[in-house]
Amino acid sequence: MLRYAFLSGLYRCVSPLVERNTGIRRFYKRMDRAVVRCVPWESKLTISFTLEGSHKHMLRDQTEELGKVLARISNGIIKARGKGKKAKANKGGEASADVSESVVVRLYFNGDLVAEDSMNSDAWQDGAVLHVGETKYKVERNPPTFTTAELPASLLAGFPVCPKLEVEFGDLKDCTYTWYKESGPNAHARGQEDCWVEAGNERVFTPSNLDIGLRLKLKCTPVNESRYGVAKELVSPGSVEAGPGVCTFDNRHMYTKKITDASTVRVVSYNILADIYAQTELSKTVLYPYCAPYALELDYRQSLIKKELSGYNADIICLQEVDKGAFSDSLSPALDAFGLDGVFRIKERQHEGLATYYRRSKFKVIGQHDIMISEALMNDAVHSMLLDKLDSNPTLKEKVVQRSTTLQVTVLQSLSDPSKTVCVGNTHLYWHPKGGNVRLIQMAVALNHLRRVSEQHPGTLLFCGDFNSTPSSGLFQLLSQGSLPENHSDWASNGPEELIQMELLSPYQLTSACGEPAYTNYVGGFHGCLDYIFIEPQALQVEQVIPLPSHQEVTTYQALPSVSHPSDHIALVCDLKWK
Repeated sequence: MLRYAFLSGLYRCVSPLVERNTGIRRFYKRMDRAVVRCVPWESKLTISFTLEGSHKHMLRDQTEELGKVLARISNGIIKARGKGKKAKANKGGEASADVSESVVVRLYFNGDLVAEDSMNSDAWQDGAVLHVGETKYKVERNPPTFTTAELPASLLAGFPVCPKLEVEFGDLKDCTYTWYKESGPNAHARGQEDCWVEAGNERVFTPSNLDIGLRLKLKCTPVNESRYGVAKELVSPGSVEAGPGVCTFDNRHMYTKKITDASTVRVVSYNILADIYAQTELSKTVLYPYCAPYALELDYRQSLIKKELSGYNADIICLQEVDKGAFSDSLSPALDAFGLDGVFRIKERQHEGLATYYRRSKFKVIGQHDIMISEALMNDAVHSMLLDKLDSNPTLKEKVVQRSTTLQVTVLQSLSDPSKTVCVGNTHLYWHPKGGNVRLIQMAVALNHLRRVSEQHPGTLLFCGDFNSTPSSGLFQLLSQGSLPENHSDWASNGPEELIQMELLSPYQLTSACGEPAYTNYVGGFHGCLDYIFIEPQALQVEQVIPLPSHQEVTTYQALPSVSHPSDHIALVCDLKWK
């Protein structure tokens, strides 16, 4: 009884306050929005609102007086009404005699009129109310806003759909997502009522075979703590199509279902085959004639790559042959949804480059030291001895200097133990079968550069990439044994006209974490091991190497790429444990 009396009294005290707050929320809810974007590093602000069915977007100086903006709004309404009435009169309608009647436009904050001589940057405060005649707008200053919102063009059953989203004044992890699928094929196009059925509430949605033939819709709302921005509704440009069935990486995902703990780092190195190479006539008719043309299309291959990479639950991913557009528009939005941030280095004179991704809950970037190898060789004094030797053979020097080969170096620091630092090297060396001598020069430059970075950021080296070198090559010997004699046969890989003889020493003693697989590249005319993850065994030990696809899986469609594998290379994946 006492408890009932106490709660009744408490309700009587609180009830007016609750009703008042509810009333305020309802009052604001009834008002339209006037969205103001005003940031200190820009000289102008924007004011966006909808008036009489027309969307207004104004760009004004932050230092301008408020009165000028209000007058502009009022004059704009008068002109719009005048045009409307003139058009009506021309069609034989009856026009009003006076179209010049002014519209009162005022701005209020906390119930007080904002002075018209106030600067825009001070006047347009969050929570202010804009009065335009009888219409009221709640001013929302810098609310969370989607600046980019797109769905991918290719939707495959069984493959994750990752929207490309960028938000300002908010965080994608706080935003709300609701996925819908059509109630039946073409239901949306026919304008059927209840044509959408709710299908999911996560940022990423994976359609099933039951969704084949249906379009998808995503309603996403930007959020920043308790603030909600304007929701976006995105409808997929196409419908869900059938996937390829079993892929070469499905069995590999059985070993990588969980994210590793703080003591372990899962690493992936993968040449994903740039679209600019996959779409050439040479690729379609000579290099990969066995591959179905649709399986070489970028959208199709990106769907497979995103599923493959997300399923590895990796902590560090080094990619080669990454198209610039694929990095920004496809891979980064997808991997961001799975907890990975990335950095990109374009090759000079190319449209593809290198990408390194890292799990943001485990690492942060504390340094980036990318170089174009030929440029560093010519301009950086640390390579002067190497350059002097190369000057003795102008033919070889010219070939080395013409290459756009790049070394991406990203220094990562462990968040759980800041004493642990990883210098991540990522590269894609010269491709030519007779280019062993060029690759040795490129590697000598890379090792010099990495040594200097390691002196700046003491830690351990993780060196990944497509080295275009087999385990029998001089390059592999240099990296795994620490030295290469001047009489090694690779110095004469392209004949006597490009021969120089030079002993090379490596500042590192490295081990191939994934050993020496029979092949990491399998095409119609060649198969061999070209890709590696090199580690310093005194700092990291191999805990697990994820088995490569079986030979039967690789050759199901003759060779790679295929409808079930998106590249001509195979990803290397391993778990490394800190010592």
